[in-house]
Amino acid sequence: MYKEAFLAALTVFICYGGNWLFGQTMIERPLVVGCIAGLIFGDMRAGIIMGASLEAIFMGAVDIGGALSAEPVTATVLATTFSIVLNVNEKAALALAVPIGVLAAFISMFMKNVVMNLFAPLVDKYAEENSPKKMAFIHYLMWFINYFVFSLITFFSVLEGAKPVQALVNSIPDNLMAGLSATGGLLPAVGFAILMRMLWSKQLAPYFFLGFILVAYLELPSVAVAALGIILVLVTSFKDKQLLDMENKQKELEQRPAVAGPSNSDATKEEQEEEDFFS
Repeated sequence: MYKEAFLAALTVFICYGGNWLFGQTMIERPLVVGCIAGLIFGDMRAGIIMGASLEAIFMGAVDIGGALSAEPVTATVLATTFSIVLNVNEKAALALAVPIGVLAAFISMFMKNVVMNLFAPLVDKYAEENSPKKMAFIHYLMWFINYFVFSLITFFSVLEGAKPVQALVNSIPDNLMAGLSATGGLLPAVGFAILMRMLWSKQLAPYFFLGFILVAYLELPSVAVAALGIILVLVTSFKDKQLLDMENKQKELEQRPAVAGPSNSDATKEEQEEEDFFS
């Protein structure tokens, strides 16, 4: 299990640590992490399925201030590892992923708020010296230590936790395993509910109900629903652009100065000249 544990830790280090190395690249999302973990462990299909399911769960998780609701990278890697390497039921692995993500969030907060603060005197010292090279060095050193130590948690979890988890899975009764599977199936709905709570509005409500009808009653696949969503977005954007262009033209006409017509005296002179000409 050393190889599997090393690969799992490497996945966490790349996805979680590399996300903020060159700006937020979004590679810490469960969909990407699951795909990478599945590719590393030789079953990309299972990794994509696990990542998509966990993406639906953690989609509505929002980090406010310094508080982390859940850490999706560790949860996705461990759930994917348990599913592929230990042959754990996918829905049961999903049910295990949520508490793992919450525990990993607490560990991440400890690393950032406690361990990284040990380097604060050095940061202040190099800032006072106005040394860009030393500041860059301490920055990347702190980055490496933070995510390397964090990836070790995944390494030892897979290495030492593989046999206990396997024994626990083998000892779980069928009824309890069915309950875990049902819970794992409900978790994506909870993630969507949290997301809808933030996005819900009267203007967007018809689109939510339309998607529900297409899936529940017409039984359209997700790809077809996504394609219809793209078409609706394009049609709405074109219509909004036409309305915006009409409003801009109307404003231009209102702001354009009125053309001054001929004065009454000039008109009278022109009429008098015409009468004199034809008389």
